Amino acid sequence: MIVLLPESIHHMLPVWLTDTVTNDLGRALHYTELWGLEGVELRTVGGAEDRVPRVNESKISNALESSGKFLSAIVPSMFEGPVSDTAAWMNDLVTFDETLNFCDRLRCPRVVIPPFAAEEDVSFDRMADALRRAGARAEAHDVLVCVHHGTETGCRTGVELASLLAMVDHPNVRATWDPVASLRAGERPAEGLEALGERIAHVRCADGRITDGYWEDTAFGEGDIDWFHQLRGLYSVGYVGSLSLEVYVEPRPKYGLRAATTLIHMIRDVQREAV
Repeated sequence: MIVLLPESIHHMLPVWLTDTVTNDLGRALHYTELWGLEGVELRTVGGAEDRVPRVNESKISNALESSGKFLSAIVPSMFEGPVSDTAAWMNDLVTFDETLNFCDRLRCPRVVIPPFAAEEDVSFDRMADALRRAGARAEAHDVLVCVHHGTETGCRTGVELASLLAMVDHPNVRATWDPVASLRAGERPAEGLEALGERIAHVRCADGRITDGYWEDTAFGEGDIDWFHQLRGLYSVGYVGSLSLEVYVEPRPKYGLRAATTLIHMIRDVQREAV
């Protein structure tokens, strides 16, 4: 029997990165239901050091099944060092099968990883080679490797990530688009979105502004990211996937509810406008 994930039916579904509020899975799934979200993205579960996939898998599986929520993505510890450390990332590739088997068992369609750590004279050729190898392993499991750019990674902006993915040129290596990371790197988020376009397979959602040279987190929809424009752009390129909220404003449970409500309304407005 073929099991269709909600994303197979709908364009954009609201989920959230749970450990931005809590590492407790039961509490996280309670918030997921309370906030009206469809699923979760998991990075740490249990304790701050309990990184997927080395977590209590049966507990996660049972909790997801009983809650009726789906697992949108996982964030393992992989390719987090510099690409110049060949031994480290080759070892990551060896253990990647453990992550992919975890995805198989929990029907998780994505693995989110960085394009290595930032370093001087970073080699896009070497990063592309490593990511291409990861994509080849993921293809056998029908899993997408979603590369998440950021100021502390080898690709600071969406434009840089688009260039890297063009070099990788593998259908299972796609982009995690992060407008906040784009803005913090000095890129116009509209430019990064346009550059990545159909390569986007996962989206991180937060908001904030730069004040006197410093980053300030804000409630979702109240910062300098034009989220309605972002969602319009994603819809226009036929984006099918999750929109994963990150919550950094205190008190986080309160602002998580506000963020989820805002995101859900924006999705509906964009879809209504497109009809």
